[in-house]
Amino acid sequence: MTEFEKKVYELVKQVPEGMVTTYGDIARALGNRRMCRAVGNALHKNPFDGVVPCHRVVNSQGRLADAFVFGGHHEQQERLEREHVEVVDLHVDLETYRFVF
Repeated sequence: MTEFEKKVYELVKQVPEGMVTTYGDIARALGNRRMCRAVGNALHKNPFDGVVPCHRVVNSQGRLADAFVFGGHHEQQERLEREHVEVVDLHVDLETYRFVF
């Protein structure tokens, strides 16, 4: 695991239950907003299901991940809805649920 991946996982662990953040928010918090894709790649390799809540990360429009690592966007949606995050047409309202570092 790289230092970058460790930093991504530590940030994602800060996102409270019932909230989401974006790949871009994480990249900005790490000092380079252009690293969104690298953040996504790190989360796709998340070896800590249940510890690093990568289901709380969505794209800049609030869309769920097409290839959510633990079972696709339907699993991501179920996990978010268990935390009382409303998902409509595979999107989360960022105005309501966004957590920014």
